[in-house]
Amino acid sequence: METTTNKEEAIGFEEAMEKLEDIVSRLESGDVPLEQAIELFQEGMKLSQVCGSKLEQVERKIETLMEENGSLTKKPFLPGADSEKGETL
Repeated sequence: METTTNKEEAIGFEEAMEKLEDIVSRLESGDVPLEQAIELFQEGMKLSQVCGSKLEQVERKIETLMEENGSLTKKPFLPGADSEKGETL
């Protein structure tokens, strides 16, 4: 029998997002009994963690191309690196 954690890890990002959006819609409708709402909330939190984990994995894999001295070089993607230098949007 597959555990809940294994099921969540095997789910794809898009599928997890679809399920999460469905859960949010059901909770926002207000037609869900309290006990079921709590279960949906817990499932939604787990799906949110799965999505966050998958995004972190992708961020670690992304490389950016930077132009230095007229040639392109690969650099690791470092989100928030510009904001640490004090640049504002």
